[in-house]
Amino acid sequence: MENVYRVAIHYNENNGYIEYAIDAKTAKVVLDSEEKRATVEAYLAEDHEINVPHETLMDFSNQLVKPLSSLEDLKLSLTRLWGITGVYVDWSRPVNV
Repeated sequence: MENVYRVAIHYNENNGYIEYAIDAKTAKVVLDSEEKRATVEAYLAEDHEINVPHETLMDFSNQLVKPLSSLEDLKLSLTRLWGITGVYVDWSRPVNV
């Protein structure tokens, strides 16, 4: 069985999830809105430069993040998903597949 990470997402009234296969480094986006699903897939396929805090909340530096390269990079990129795509990551909602 493959090691998988899932996180809930939603856009307006459309609930869905992102499923990341950790070993294969691939993601599947499930969302009723085809337009927003494609937008999220495109976002996950691109590299992003993200301003990340280090020692304190005043100690930031830019970091190149490749969302599908690791679970850590995926999670970091998801912190910016809503601001860029309008799709909200619902970290606390369980994913029912």
